[in-house]
Parts: sequence; structure tokens; C-alpha cells
Amino acid sequence: MKNYSRQREEIIKVIQESHDHKTAEEIYMIVKAKDPAVSRSTVYRNLGLLVENHIIDKISMLVGPDRYDYITKPHNHAICTKCGKVFDFEYKFEYEKIRELVIKQTGVEISNKGIALEGLCDSCRNK
Repeated sequence: MKNYSRQREEIIKVIQESHDHKTAEEIYMIVKAKDPAVSRSTVYRNLGLLVENHIIDKISMLVGPDRYDYITKPHNHAICTKCGKVFDFEYKFEYEKIRELVIKQTGVEISNKGIALEGLCDSCRNK
């Protein structure tokens, strides 16, 4: 991206510092608390630009709003089915084997480079 933007830098900082993969609205609320002049459309537009330029990743959720991740290299996620939080985890899957198996069994061409597993996080399980 050619043009520097203080607001864009603040958005990146919020995403870098969050370990639970915030939604666009959560990012907007944090940025707005620091800079009351920022508009919702500015945050949403900049999130789109950052994804488009591969600076951040968008995690498309099956249920609920999409979330954003600063780690753009292939990695895995554990997703809480109750609160929607997304957590990174490390594990070496034989990605190509899994990809070929899924294509063979379903005909679905896989577009991501990680595995997403669902369950209940500690907080939701202990409520």
C-alpha cells in the first residue's frame, strides 16, 4: 500500500496485539476508544485493504462475523462454538495428504492452508 495512514497503523497494531482474532466491530471499538474521530467505514475499508494486500488474514466464520489475524503464514485454528473466539495452535499436519483426501472424497478444492477445529474454550466450558 502506497499511502501511509495513522488510522491504518492503529488497526494493524490492534490486530497484532490481540490473540483472540477480533471481529471488525471489536477492532473498530478499540480504535475508536483511542481515536474518537475514526469512523466505522474507515476501519472496515482499511481491513479490506489490509486483507487485499496480504498484511492480515480474514478468517471467514461459518457462524457469526468474520475475524482477523495478523499471522498470514499457514497455521491452524481452534474455534469456540459458543463465543466464537479463534485460537492459534501449532501442529504439523500432512496437509497435501489431507487436501488430496478431501478432494477425492468430496470434490471440494481446499482454499486455506490450515486446519480449523471446533469445540468449547475454557471460559465457555467453565460457565
